[in-house]
Amino acid sequence: MPDVTLANPRADRVKHVRALAGRLARSRHGQYLVEGPQGVREAVRHVPSSVRDVYLTQSAAGRYPEIVDDARSAGLFLHLGTPEVLDAMSADAQGVLAVVRTQAPTLGEALETRDPERAGRPLLAAVLATVRDPGNAGTVIRAADAAGADLVVLAGESVDVHNPKVVRSTAGSLFHVPVVTGLSLEAALAELRAAGCHVLAADGSGPLDLDDLQDDAGSGSIPDLAEPTAWVFGNEAWGLPDEDRALADAVVRVPIRGKAESLNLATAATVCLYASSRAQR
Repeated sequence: MPDVTLANPRADRVKHVRALAGRLARSRHGQYLVEGPQGVREAVRHVPSSVRDVYLTQSAAGRYPEIVDDARSAGLFLHLGTPEVLDAMSADAQGVLAVVRTQAPTLGEALETRDPERAGRPLLAAVLATVRDPGNAGTVIRAADAAGADLVVLAGESVDVHNPKVVRSTAGSLFHVPVVTGLSLEAALAELRAAGCHVLAADGSGPLDLDDLQDDAGSGSIPDLAEPTAWVFGNEAWGLPDEDRALADAVVRVPIRGKAESLNLATAATVCLYASSRAQR
């Protein structure tokens, strides 16, 4: 581990790293921030070729030796900095920060490079349609990873996947599951259909109940969750407009048995993805 060499919180390197919190700098440099030990640990472990630099305080290096060891094994650039330097780079770093090169897989590439552990299972995708809240987007990526989904698409005018709050909210899942951006919802669904998926839109006013899809699986009268599926989830405030609902093969609601008015986006997405995951198991 190198000696402490970063002690000036006003140094140009520190300013460059801090600027990556903004979309313009991320776009200009093709880099983004990963803040905190969980995200950095997963980046170093799963996508080391994309990691440009790792920054730690001396105390963080002692608390998280696995990050240091994995970074060394991958031949990554490790930098020690004072707590003031790490805080100047990011108020959310918790003493651990990485700069990662932007990953931008196409949908075709994501479909071609499915995780070998899911080989032979039906395809499962989560598609976010103009989802703008970074916490929701990151949580859906995390839920998709946990449910064993193959990929996530942020379609339309959705939030930048490399927004620092999105990255933090994924808790490292951004480095486990491909996330595709830059497509319209219509284009994304056309490509997923060509890959064999049927398309289910999740909406609280949908005519089909998710429980019915689970209870009557394989009956032929309703969509079969065991088949390849792309779930579409809409905007936090207004859901899915009619034109987006029309792109789906069926619109499905999650049943609410208590007095809650609705479920938030990330919770509804988790329920739907796990229903498919269980049926496909």
